[in-house]
Amino acid sequence: MKLTWRTADLELAEPLRISRSVMARRDAVWVAVEHDGLTGWGEVVSSDYLGLPTPRILRRLATARPAVERLPDPETAWDDHLSDRLPGASELPAGVLAGLEAALLDLIGKRAGSPVHQLLGTRAAPVVRTARTIGIVAPGPASAQAARLARSGFTVLKVKAGSPDPADDLARVRAVRAAAPGANLLLDPNGAWTERRAIELLPRFADLGVTAVEQPVAPGSPASLARVAKESPVPVIADEDAVHHEDAVALAGLVHGVNVKLAKCGGVRAALRIHDALRGSGTDIMLGCLTASSLGIAPAVHLADKARWVDLDGHLLLADDPWTGIGGADGTVRAADLPGLGVRRTPAAAGR
Repeated sequence: MKLTWRTADLELAEPLRISRSVMARRDAVWVAVEHDGLTGWGEVVSSDYLGLPTPRILRRLATARPAVERLPDPETAWDDHLSDRLPGASELPAGVLAGLEAALLDLIGKRAGSPVHQLLGTRAAPVVRTARTIGIVAPGPASAQAARLARSGFTVLKVKAGSPDPADDLARVRAVRAAAPGANLLLDPNGAWTERRAIELLPRFADLGVTAVEQPVAPGSPASLARVAKESPVPVIADEDAVHHEDAVALAGLVHGVNVKLAKCGGVRAALRIHDALRGSGTDIMLGCLTASSLGIAPAVHLADKARWVDLDGHLLLADDPWTGIGGADGTVRAADLPGLGVRRTPAAAGR
């Protein structure tokens, strides 16, 4: 096998403000695994929050390349657990492992003539409603975004929160509710609140129609998150407090959900392991993502039938998605029935 990569620039259509940062762009590293005339693709995106700047991604790929290229074929790499075959695997960032794994699955599917979801045991291609994120903006722009998204077909909207003044968050949610009265509303403060503030505020957001909240309190105190979940009138979903399999297992039964992002947990195999571990615990799965192209989002779409909540809109935030194949512009993401991940470069991107 041959492992190569190239870096691309992903620009957002407009800056996304959350409680801890504002993002207007990020790098994508497209990973290619070639074998017997076919190529599988995966994507690793840079993330300051996850401690994954582009130079670190490139260094780790270079470190992993000799071991990957010594493997006889992609099926062996997948069956033998890629992370077990790589030297220093414990130091390999989860996002890099997820990107390598995605490229292998894409290649295995192409070699077998099967889409990834069938390789993973799901016969019918998942077709699910996805949330669409509205950042921390004034009520007027939030209302306009919500109305436009509702007209496009979105039935789930995620509203970012965590403004210094909670009244601003309440006003934003109120404006979104008025503009999209039929939408299912999710709330995401990205850990901006104290435990006391979360317990005080969540009933007010529930009265406005919010149906679930992600990570209302700062990460690092799962016990605090569990206490908020116990008091909350809406389901509480752990995100920043649920990074790895061990985190999710520790929270099982204490929160209503965990947000599984492949770039955070280490890829499809790790996500399936979390899903199996939580089965019957009372804690459900939310499938989330980073801002990424359709290539980066596609592996999670092939798992979307396993989640109670789906937030796979990272490609929809881009000014120009260089890959296509999973839909989403109408509020629904769809795993393709094509071999592998089922995505392809757009003509404009392919010509660059």
